[in-house]
Amino acid sequence: MDVVDFTTYLIKNIVKNPDMVKVSSFMGEEETTMVEVLVSNEDMGAVIGKSGKNAKALRTIIQAHAYLNNINKIRINIDSF
Repeated sequence: MDVVDFTTYLIKNIVKNPDMVKVSSFMGEEETTMVEVLVSNEDMGAVIGKSGKNAKALRTIIQAHAYLNNINKIRINIDSF
């Protein structure tokens, strides 16, 4: 399972509107893989969590998965639309 599919799976299981989740990946500066997560505005609270705890946990899990798949540098951007 690649990073985009893994991230999509994680995010879709914690939001109320899983059809509104969009995850994309592209190469950024200095060989960094950028993962962009877009969720609906009403789901931002569930994704970020109280004091950003959910977002931090999601980033940690995604980075661990990327490490296991030999992706050394990864950045995760969470935003709403």
